[in-house]
Amino acid sequence: MANVNVTVNGIHVSVPDNYTALLAAREAGVDIPTLCYLKDVNEVAACRICVVEVDINGRPMRNLPASCILKVAEGMNIRTNTAKVRKAVRTNLELILANHRRECLTCVRNGNCELQKLCREYNIDEVPYKGETRKWSMDTLSTSIVRDSSKCILCGRCVSTCRDVQGIGVLDFTNRGFKTEVAPAYDFSMRDVECVYCGQCIHACPVAALHERRNIDDVFAAIADPKKHVVVQAAPAVRASLGEEFGMPVGTRVTGKMIAAMRRLGFDKVFDTNWSADLTIMEEGHELLHRIKEGGVLPLITSCSPGWIRYCEMNYPEFIPNLSTCKSPQGMFGAMVKSYYAEKAGIDPKDIVCVSVMPCTSKKFEISRPELNVDGLTSVDFSITTRELGDMIKEARIRFETLPDEMPDRLMGEYTGAGAIFGATGGVMEAALRTVADVLTGKDLPDIDYKDCRGIAGIKEASVTLPIDGKDTEIKIAIANGTKNAAALLDAIKAGEKQYHFVEIMACPGGCVHGGGQSIISAKRRLDVEPRGKRADALYEEDLACAKRKSHENAEVQELYKEFLGEPNSHKAHHYLHTHYAPRPYYVKK
Repeated sequence: MANVNVTVNGIHVSVPDNYTALLAAREAGVDIPTLCYLKDVNEVAACRICVVEVDINGRPMRNLPASCILKVAEGMNIRTNTAKVRKAVRTNLELILANHRRECLTCVRNGNCELQKLCREYNIDEVPYKGETRKWSMDTLSTSIVRDSSKCILCGRCVSTCRDVQGIGVLDFTNRGFKTEVAPAYDFSMRDVECVYCGQCIHACPVAALHERRNIDDVFAAIADPKKHVVVQAAPAVRASLGEEFGMPVGTRVTGKMIAAMRRLGFDKVFDTNWSADLTIMEEGHELLHRIKEGGVLPLITSCSPGWIRYCEMNYPEFIPNLSTCKSPQGMFGAMVKSYYAEKAGIDPKDIVCVSVMPCTSKKFEISRPELNVDGLTSVDFSITTRELGDMIKEARIRFETLPDEMPDRLMGEYTGAGAIFGATGGVMEAALRTVADVLTGKDLPDIDYKDCRGIAGIKEASVTLPIDGKDTEIKIAIANGTKNAAALLDAIKAGEKQYHFVEIMACPGGCVHGGGQSIISAKRRLDVEPRGKRADALYEEDLACAKRKSHENAEVQELYKEFLGEPNSHKAHHYLHTHYAPRPYYVKK
């Protein structure tokens, strides 16, 4: 790749010839404003916020080009801070604001809105353009995601993410001209289309046109109810992102402070979803061994990601027999809280409120599935996101950064390193292999870091040789993250091009660490920080910090089997910890 010489605001830089003017400016230490731009996802110059003045070897370009799509050329002179540029950017921002519902103080993205930040930087304090605004619509029917067109700036970032990153495409530009809106086709609600509620559109949105359906008030009300015993669990990935809500660097591990904060919010018991991640491995690992030994349906495909499960039900129903019958760790935890824990604590399950803190917006949909109910009870009552927990801590005026590190409560709080890595793509696979290898060899194997499972590549393949029925057997595995990559992998399996024993799929790119409920990182910051890798590193750090790193070593899980479930995959374990799935139609009749 050749380099070209360009000048940005008088600063000379040499950059690769495939760079845009926007990236060249960054090399020169100049920050060009953007709004619709999302690197490698949405580079369409729709907002015209990144315009610059340019001449090439002394010949000026006639108009102000958008720097996000303007390729560099030898001798290019880029000027980002001229009066003409500043006026154009201000005018474009004012025009966007003229068609935007500006209730910033009560907006869920107040303080973390890219439009708000730009308006502050350009000192825009009034909107000179008056007149008609688009007819707004609010879609609140989904259990997971709210779509508010009054906030939409038509940048297209959600459209590109849903279509090109996830390969689903439920959002698009509808209507024409002034009436253009981003929505599902034919005015369908996001509840009624093939949305998997992964929430990647929320991460992409620079404003609050898309956000999670919030349950903060419901949880505070439950905590305040003296008749209710409120138990909380937090997923592995939450501890790798929650600190970002309080200004900490991306990927800061805040396990102890997270537990301390939840205790101070008033929850009666603070447990950990890592515990039920270990429990999931006990069930799923033995399910894999049973299928291999007894000639069951292979490959076994993991079922921890509710977005992936919904995607499979709608798009690949022929793979439903391949799905593990195990509930997700969230579902297993809720089932155990309202049976095992209720029995041990002497509490009527009907008086228990189970709250989960998840990195995932699709978990809100998952808890509504009747297939996960046990003994006539909803296993998990409320599922809130990492962002919602952060807002609860702020509302309670808890100084998060000063909190001591605390441990979860006993009985359902112990976890191993295997449970901790569940939140990273490949983590479920690696955790399962650690246990399956020990079970098959009857040994405590020291080599437990299956590094082929790690990393943020869309599809990963590996194999491990294990003794099955007295002979060494090559176990072939595959890992996919993001539904577009899942589709590619499943298509290869359908075509007979690939054969595996065990497949892990997560709906979100990077896995749960980049779930739709995690802290939102602006498009600008994503140019410098890769959140998927940073947050995954935090979970692997937690794994190394654990004294026990294999799920079957969890003493509290061992006690659960001894006192309540009997053994993995027992009849009682199936009653509480397993479920079933069925084909799901694309659209629900309006």
